[in-house]
Amino acid sequence: MRLIQTIKNIFKIEDLRARLLYTMGIILIYRLGKYITLPGVDPSQLAALKSQTSTGVMGLLDMFSGGAFSQASIFALGIMPYISASIVVQLLGIIFPYFQKLQKEGESGRRKMNQYTRYLTVIILILQAPTYLVNLHAQLPDTAFILKGTFFTVSSVIMMTAGTIFVMWLGEKITDKGIGNGISLIIMIGIIARLPANFIFEAGARMGGAGGAIALVVEIVILFVVILGSILLVQGTRRVPVQYARRIVGNKQYGGVRQYIPLKVNAAGVMPIIFAQAIMMLPIIIAGYANSSSGFVVAFSNMYGFWYNLTTGLLIVAFTYFYTAITINPVQMAEDMKKNGGFIPGIKPGRKTVDFLDSIMSRITLPGSIFLAIIAILPSIAVRTGVSAQFAQFYGGTSLLILVGVILDTLQQIESHLLMRHYDGLMKSGRIKGRTGSASAY
Repeated sequence: MRLIQTIKNIFKIEDLRARLLYTMGIILIYRLGKYITLPGVDPSQLAALKSQTSTGVMGLLDMFSGGAFSQASIFALGIMPYISASIVVQLLGIIFPYFQKLQKEGESGRRKMNQYTRYLTVIILILQAPTYLVNLHAQLPDTAFILKGTFFTVSSVIMMTAGTIFVMWLGEKITDKGIGNGISLIIMIGIIARLPANFIFEAGARMGGAGGAIALVVEIVILFVVILGSILLVQGTRRVPVQYARRIVGNKQYGGVRQYIPLKVNAAGVMPIIFAQAIMMLPIIIAGYANSSSGFVVAFSNMYGFWYNLTTGLLIVAFTYFYTAITINPVQMAEDMKKNGGFIPGIKPGRKTVDFLDSIMSRITLPGSIFLAIIAILPSIAVRTGVSAQFAQFYGGTSLLILVGVILDTLQQIESHLLMRHYDGLMKSGRIKGRTGSASAY
């Protein structure tokens, strides 16, 4: 009853209703674009490509593109080139003073950074699109190509580049006029789009095999437990109390108000998993180019093997500390507190505050990084226990964290609109906490 009333309240608010309908319309356009195959490719002969993208790294790429990768669609490269460009530009802000200056210039600096991100996205697309076409030619028979030669290559590169730019534009429109973060929503929709078919496939396999319905119920229960754990990982914070003065006269402080700095358990978001997976793809690429079959290459090319997942987990822990260190600056936090007349009770301002904040971040990052590593390798564990590779992707990794984070962010925005109009929120007690303030928007 409460859920029905909440839905009614949502559609009573004209602005919120318009934003939701606008968002759903943009998402519909994006999903329809998946079925527009590249001109010159016969869509009836894509069976080999769909088989290649059912598992492994290609399966992840297809999932993030919402199935467009396996359809040889104009949206085949999805939004991931933009995400890659965003990560590179963010890292440039740590290395080069020019980008550091832009990050501190507020809105104008942000627009300039976004412009550089778009330029870099186009460069990445021009490099990735021919690689996609090479794979397309390797997987499909010659009869699948109605057009051939240079004209097909050039036109397809242009179409795929334009397709990803169009998807970027759709995401920005959702952010401006819709509800939620547009780019994140597009990634989430692409992931969710594969869930029903994969669940039906898994249910059919379980019902017809050993264990039957009981095994399927156990899988669903475990999946919900993993989702709950992911929610706790996304929302987990350690609040550090800070005392601020109301008035400062000379060297004396009068009055005061206590506030809290929420330090996140997982401040790095999904970035450590993305970095680790990018590095672990190197053995697969090397094996493909060198045509090597040595034991080392084989061990680190098996996504479901022990050594691959152990190394991935260790890399995730290391990258979590690295990414947290470059995004959370205790020195800057201590300086900001000092400028605003604030201090942590019992801790001297200055170096003592920096050391205290650094120690707190180190302590809460360790369990967060280990939990993040466990979630990242859960799909491999699920495959080892008999879950199909397609359905196992929803048991953890980047996909699950993105789903949880984006859903929480979107619900938080909806709840804010409800509370502003004096309606009850989505939760009976407490408020939904998304990834606001997180190091990553993805």
